[in-house]
Amino acid sequence: MLKNKTKHMLTAFILTASVIGSTVFTGNSAYAAVEAVQGKVTEVRTSNEAIAEWESWTKDHAYKLESIQPADSKGGAGQFKDLDMLKPLLHDKRIVFLGESSHGVREFNLAKTRLIQFLHQEMGYNVLAFESGLGNASLAYGKSGTQSAEQTMKDSIFGVWWAQETMPLFEYIKTTQKSEQPLALTGFDMQLQFPLLDGDWLKDDKLVQRLQEAEEKLSEYSAGTDLKAYQKEKAQLIQVYKDVLKATGSESSQALLKELYPTNDKLPVLLEKNLNDRISVAKEYVEISIKSNVGMPEGEYTWFLKSMEWRDKAMLDNLMWLATDVYPTEKFIVWAHNDHIRKAQSEVMGSPYPVKLMGEMLPDDMKKYSYVLGLYPASGETADNMGNPHDVLPLAPGSVESILSASGSPYTFIDLRYRTNERGNSWMFEPRYTYSWGMIPESLVARDQYDGILLIDDVKPPLYMRSTSSKSVE
Repeated sequence: MLKNKTKHMLTAFILTASVIGSTVFTGNSAYAAVEAVQGKVTEVRTSNEAIAEWESWTKDHAYKLESIQPADSKGGAGQFKDLDMLKPLLHDKRIVFLGESSHGVREFNLAKTRLIQFLHQEMGYNVLAFESGLGNASLAYGKSGTQSAEQTMKDSIFGVWWAQETMPLFEYIKTTQKSEQPLALTGFDMQLQFPLLDGDWLKDDKLVQRLQEAEEKLSEYSAGTDLKAYQKEKAQLIQVYKDVLKATGSESSQALLKELYPTNDKLPVLLEKNLNDRISVAKEYVEISIKSNVGMPEGEYTWFLKSMEWRDKAMLDNLMWLATDVYPTEKFIVWAHNDHIRKAQSEVMGSPYPVKLMGEMLPDDMKKYSYVLGLYPASGETADNMGNPHDVLPLAPGSVESILSASGSPYTFIDLRYRTNERGNSWMFEPRYTYSWGMIPESLVARDQYDGILLIDDVKPPLYMRSTSSKSVE
C-alpha cells in the first residue's frame, strides 16, 4: 500500500508541476496577471507583454562574459576584466558555490575553471572543495605537486568530470603548488569512490589487506540488494575501519603520510575524518542504500530519498568541518550540482529530489556569507552520468533560460541577490520553468534558489578521458 501510494504521490507531484507550467508559465497571450511590485498593484498585462518586458530588462541589466576559456598563465593583468562585476558581489563572501544543471557539459567545466582562477588569483579563494570523496580528493592533492595533472584528476574526483576541459584546472592546481598562494584541493562527499582506499600509509600488511577487502565489500553491498548478508557482516567491517583509524594515528603512519603525500600537510586530520565517515556509512548509509536499491525497481522511492538526505547531511557536515576546523581562515570555492547547492531544494516542483539537500540545510550564518551561482544551458547537447548525449529541450517562453537568452550573448550572467522586485525583473520572484540536465522541466522561484545564474548557449558533452573506471556518480 505504501509503495503504490508513494508512487502515485510522486507521479501526481510531477504532473501537477507540468499542468501548472503549461497554464501559467508558457506565455499564452490569453493569460493575464495582476503585476504586484513592492506590495503595490500595477496594471494588468498579458503573459506575452510580461515576457517582453522581462526580456527587455534583461538586455539592459545582464552581464556578458567575454570568454569561458581558462586563463593563460602568461596572460597577465586584464584577462579577467569581464569578471570584475563579481568583486562587489563577493567581497564579503566566505563560500562561493559553483553549480551546474548537468555534470555532462563541456562549457561548464571550462567556465568554472576560469571562475576558479579568477577567484583564486584576484579574490583570495584558496580552497577548492569538489562534490567528490573527501579522502580521494585529499589524498590526490597530497601528490598533486609531484604527479601528472591527469593522475590527480582521476584520483580525486568522480569520473563524470574526467574530461579534457577539466584538465586545465588540475594543471593550474599543480602550477600553484610552486607559488606563494597554492590552491588547495579537497572533497566533501562521503560516497565510496574509486580508487578505493588502499592503506599505503599503514605499516601492517595484514591490516592493509583487511582495509582493501572492507572497501570492496562496502562498495559492493552499497550497490547491491542483499540486506541480510550485509547485516551479518556489518560489525566486522566496522571493526576494520576502527582498527585502521587507530593505526593511522601512530607516529609511523603519520610520518609515512607526510613522505608519500608531501603536498598536503592537512592530510592526517583529513584522513581521520574520512575513516570516521566510513564508519558512519557502514553503520547507517549502506542499509539505507540497499533498501533504496530494492525499492526503486518496484516504484518505491522512500528509501532513495532518505539516501539523498543522508548523503547531503553528511556532505554538509564535512564542508562545515573543513571550513571551521581544517581551513578556518580560508575562503572556499565549492563545485557541485545545482540540486545540492540550491537554497530551497525541497520547494522545487518537478525535481526528482523533492527533499532538503545540502544548500537548504546550510546554517543561516553561513548562508549570509555565501553566494550560490547556478549554471544552465540554453541550447545544444548535454551528457548524462553514463556519457550518453541528450538534446537540450527547446526553451519554453517565459522560462528562466529563455528570459536570460534575450541578452543575445553566448555567456550571460545575472545577479539575483541584490535585486529588488520591480516590473522588469519580477520573473525572479515568481515560479518559472527551468530545465535540469537540459531536459527535466522544473518550476522554481529563481531568487529563492540562487544568488546568481550563468547561462551558456550552444553547449556540448565533455570530451571524456575515462581510461579508468569510476563507479560512483553524482
